[in-house]
Amino acid sequence: MISFFKKKEESLKITAPVDGELVPITEVKDDIFSKRMLGDGFAIKPNSDDLYSPVKGMISSIFSTKHALGIKTENGLEILLHFGIDTVELEGKPFSIKVKESEKIFSNDYIGTMNCSMIEEEQKDDIVIVVFTNLNKGTEFPKIINRKIKHGDEVGEIKIKR
Repeated sequence: MISFFKKKEESLKITAPVDGELVPITEVKDDIFSKRMLGDGFAIKPNSDDLYSPVKGMISSIFSTKHALGIKTENGLEILLHFGIDTVELEGKPFSIKVKESEKIFSNDYIGTMNCSMIEEEQKDDIVIVVFTNLNKGTEFPKIINRKIKHGDEVGEIKIKR
């Protein structure tokens, strides 16, 4: 039988962008993220200031306040990497981003730092949030279980149906 109409499935391994405590996105203390208004994903309460890429792809955008950046994977998945809650108000001071827009990156590549102490001193939440902003229907997202994690550790695998 010819399989012209058979759906193709790809998978994408996702790694932790920071050391800390892995938590489901539903536990983030901001409704935009916890109610998945921007997409599904996960978060990590960091215990380190160093930030790494969770996937292989290309830096599609870096916010002027450095509190977030976008990554686009080869298979078209778009990821928002968001550093803290309400940290846009800190005007980039706690962040040092070492990548540039259009730069190709690999999973676990170093992308910069966030000064967690400074963020906490400003009474902001330093949680690192990873959101997949364009997941298609039928795309399976892994269940996230609270646990300690190190950057580069696998968080899960997304099965993308095309």
